[in-house]
Amino acid sequence: MTNQDLYTKDKENYLPTFNRFPIAFIKGKGSRLWDADGKEYIDLLAGIAVNNVGHCHPKVVKAIQEQAAQLMQISNFFVSPQQVALSELLVKISGLSRVFLTNSGSESVETAIKIARRYGHKNGTGGKVISMHNSFHGRTLATIAAGQEKYQKGFEPIPAGFDQVPFNDLAAVEAAIDSNTAAIMLEPIQGEGGVVPAENNYLEGLRKLCDEKGVLLIFDEIQCGIGRTGKWFAKDHYGVQPDIMILAKGLGGGAPIGAVLCNEKVASAIEFGDHGTTFGGNPLAAAAALATIDVINEEQLCARVTETSEWLKGKFDELIAKHDELESVRGLGLMLGVKMKSEAKPFVVRLLKEGIVANATAVNILRLVPALNISREELTIFLEKLDEILSETTVTV
Repeated sequence: MTNQDLYTKDKENYLPTFNRFPIAFIKGKGSRLWDADGKEYIDLLAGIAVNNVGHCHPKVVKAIQEQAAQLMQISNFFVSPQQVALSELLVKISGLSRVFLTNSGSESVETAIKIARRYGHKNGTGGKVISMHNSFHGRTLATIAAGQEKYQKGFEPIPAGFDQVPFNDLAAVEAAIDSNTAAIMLEPIQGEGGVVPAENNYLEGLRKLCDEKGVLLIFDEIQCGIGRTGKWFAKDHYGVQPDIMILAKGLGGGAPIGAVLCNEKVASAIEFGDHGTTFGGNPLAAAAALATIDVINEEQLCARVTETSEWLKGKFDELIAKHDELESVRGLGLMLGVKMKSEAKPFVVRLLKEGIVANATAVNILRLVPALNISREELTIFLEKLDEILSETTVTV
């Protein structure tokens, strides 16, 4: 079937929640994708920061195949070797004490909110969670309550117990804390909000403030974790340890899995039956996550990300000096946002026609979150195509 055949059938049957491009991808390898018409693409989106070791990495594929032939799902009434190994590994690389495995980012955020509120109620506060303007934490009712207002419209009544303040504004957070506050939740690098990193003194100040006020600090590292920034977690750049950390996206190398990690202080508030999941941490997903972390370790991808990022930022500086349309580049590692003077989506569409998959966010930000092992040759092709497009008189959809 062709791209158009599949696109038409999709529109007939699927709930119209996505304004999709009329392209159906049927194969991926590394940082390359092929559509149903046989066209090849370089992927700079990686499933929105999911395929951190590239599409169908042989070691991840092998782990999934072998586990699928042995055992895929058991109840969490029982223990599995894969879940035990993954939990142990996540504790080791994060410096936190406890793990709860989920199926997605939104579920992980919901879990973190529940854990924080449980802790708050057991320690004499309420359950209010303070989050940041322009944040994104998911699409469930609780996660949109903690996120941007535009995602809340038409879904009222929105769950109560959330308050929002400006990002990178420590004074605003302090003013919002009251006796009812359980936690402060933020992305160390805002993703959907435009690839905006937190300032060092801001995160350091939040940690100190939370300690003084008896409030929990939650880092949502769904998009910026698992090697994306050149370290295992974005928090490691800042030297700030949260009480709770949220993961998903890149953790499974393409397989759906999420995780919530916390320190012993938080874990002590949780009792049997306080939370649960049917599929979370199943042997198949856990095996995929173990293989993904192993690949990042074995191929030294964190160091490679740092080197690639420095080189890529230098190339962008050259393009910024050459083209007035480009203003700046920001972000850490291979979580980069190129700020443009006009809307970024037309450039995404033009790049797609040239066989480059990228993404626009926050209106004028060209977001790049490719596989951590993408080659410089592939990135050079992208840079040359972008240079050509920027040299055109006008760019239209």
